[in-house]
Amino acid sequence: MTTVLIADDQPMQRFGFRMLLESQDDMTVVGEASNGTEAVRLVDRHHPDVVLMDIRMPGLDGIEATRRIIATGARTRILIVTTFDLDEYAYDGLRAGASGFLVKDAQPEELLAGVRAVAVGDAVVAPSLTRRLLDAYIHHLPPSPTATGTPRPEDPRLATLTDREREILTVIGQGWTNTEIAERLHLAESTVKTHVGRILAKTGTRDRVQAVILAYDTQLVSPA
Repeated sequence: MTTVLIADDQPMQRFGFRMLLESQDDMTVVGEASNGTEAVRLVDRHHPDVVLMDIRMPGLDGIEATRRIIATGARTRILIVTTFDLDEYAYDGLRAGASGFLVKDAQPEELLAGVRAVAVGDAVVAPSLTRRLLDAYIHHLPPSPTATGTPRPEDPRLATLTDREREILTVIGQGWTNTEIAERLHLAESTVKTHVGRILAKTGTRDRVQAVILAYDTQLVSPA
């Protein structure tokens, strides 16, 4: 059973999410929060598998709430829900540690699939969409060495990666799916999944979305 906390300041939105989630045999809603402060408190109380986190809420917003929940080391994963698919705040939510984001007008099956994916540690955002999001807000990322004229030291999170793992992290950042990686690098898909798991473990990234952000931050990948 996947436990879900709904954080949204609109009662009708929370009601709609609850009705949808509780129509599923494998999901249950353990609480509702109308602001970020309440969401942080209820996560500490209920330890849900997934939080559906709105961004714009009174008082503590969804981004800061996400940051605080992640900082506790909780196993709870955050799924940002936003009005626009290229909302700048969605980018900030991913950087704060969210496992992905969906737009509020997503189809019900997309929301349900997203909750299930996040619950088992997968990313909700398609790699190509993640890259589009990052490209749109590239001004948030560190300047490149060529732009500043000063080489940056290699990020220590990359130090333990093998050459193959570094290659795979690079193409993850370029938006390749596991199937595409397997086909283009002539690997079994199960081998790719093993490599991805090791990359996440070695770099301390929670999921594929965070791995894409790491590839950009460390400049393994540059914006198109």
